Amino acid sequence: MAVAVSGARAITPEEQAIARSLIERARQAMAAIADYDQATVDRLCQAIAWAGGNELTATRLANMSVDESGMGSREPKRRAKVQGILRDALRQKSMGIIEEIPERGIVKYAKPAGVITSLIPVTSPYVTPIGIAIYAVKCKDAVIFSPHPGSKKTTNETVRVMRAALRKQGVPEDVLQSVERPSIPLSNELMATADLTIATGGPAMVTSAYGSGKPAYGVGAGNATMVIDETANVEEAARNTRISKTNDYGSGCSADGNLLVDASIYDAMLKQLQLEGGYLVDEHEQQLLERAYWDPEGHRTADTIARPAQVIAAKAGFSIPDDKSFLLVEERRIGKEHRFSTEKLGTVLAIFKYDGFEMALDMVRRIFDTAGKGHSCGIYSFDDDHIHRLALVAPVSRIMVRQVQSASNAGTFTNGMPMTSSMGCGVWGGNITNDNISLKHYMNVTWVSRPIAEDRPSEQELFGEFYGSEVF
Repeated sequence: MAVAVSGARAITPEEQAIARSLIERARQAMAAIADYDQATVDRLCQAIAWAGGNELTATRLANMSVDESGMGSREPKRRAKVQGILRDALRQKSMGIIEEIPERGIVKYAKPAGVITSLIPVTSPYVTPIGIAIYAVKCKDAVIFSPHPGSKKTTNETVRVMRAALRKQGVPEDVLQSVERPSIPLSNELMATADLTIATGGPAMVTSAYGSGKPAYGVGAGNATMVIDETANVEEAARNTRISKTNDYGSGCSADGNLLVDASIYDAMLKQLQLEGGYLVDEHEQQLLERAYWDPEGHRTADTIARPAQVIAAKAGFSIPDDKSFLLVEERRIGKEHRFSTEKLGTVLAIFKYDGFEMALDMVRRIFDTAGKGHSCGIYSFDDDHIHRLALVAPVSRIMVRQVQSASNAGTFTNGMPMTSSMGCGVWGGNITNDNISLKHYMNVTWVSRPIAEDRPSEQELFGEFYGSEVF
């Protein structure tokens, strides 16, 4: 049985029956495709990627998502993520021998992970399911999608079109299934009875996944922080910041949240950000914005997540020009009680000034102590020593150098990060991995070991200067 979430109601007999049926059908579908070869599953990956990721369908699903949840943008730009995940999947093997290391006598064989429960976030109800389906089908897994209630229609429709693509190819549709009426008890039951959970979403969702008693890949919260040093190209940094902050109205946990700017270029950067569409709030507007953006207990208000800047300003009680696309808050303070230094999940950006790179590194540490430890940061710099020093101390799983943070963390066509919609945050973020969750996480691997010539150093080599010394 699933571990109960505090405050959650007990599962009903009907929900238990639904869970059993979904799992049984998933296992039957997996058995039916067990003998498919690599070429066949690659072709199926292409079929489901096209079904959900073609421009016409992606546009329809993007509109459906906004209409249903009120969050995000109607632009179907995220379909590029589908293309990238498909590219990565097609370039790798997922069955039989996937790696050989002759000098160590090691050969690795891939096997399916099994039936996967996939928890889908409200902010990505169509791209995330498509990406997960591509990787799962590639490995001959079956997936049961558990949508967020706030965007369940979009996720269910996304799964419907992918199932139609499978049916067209004569493949059992139940390789991919979706819960029509999601609930916390039903999700818990599915996680407890499936083989693996992939949880993309908020902390409560991830905590439930880890408490299910089954293996789970979860993700941590973001609070992406960008260091902009004195060597940065201000125009490039401001342009990329605007692209990252406004992409899907800042819904992604990778969207820039905090800018740490060297004092020598601070004024130029602030001016350039305003030229890029940033609206610099005054002290009174900042107070209004804080009251609108967080409730008295410090929780983000749902009706300000991933909304246009004009909508946010209106909710706060002031207006901004139509050509402004994000809100800039000058901040000096860092800490949980200073909310603009925490995760924003929207079109609000905090900007800090630092004097000397050591100060910047200290600010990075303090910001991630407030929120987002393990997720990501970035740097605009042409100083390799600065990049190296940031990488040595930043408590994050990924650092992007001179890139659009919101897109680059999860992989783009101009960096080498594995394409995904789910990013592990390591032990920092309470996760089991620092990796981008990608193909290798959807498979079991059998290691075959053959004998090799003895590789045993002498005791003198192993113990070094301590060999033959005093015995305690």
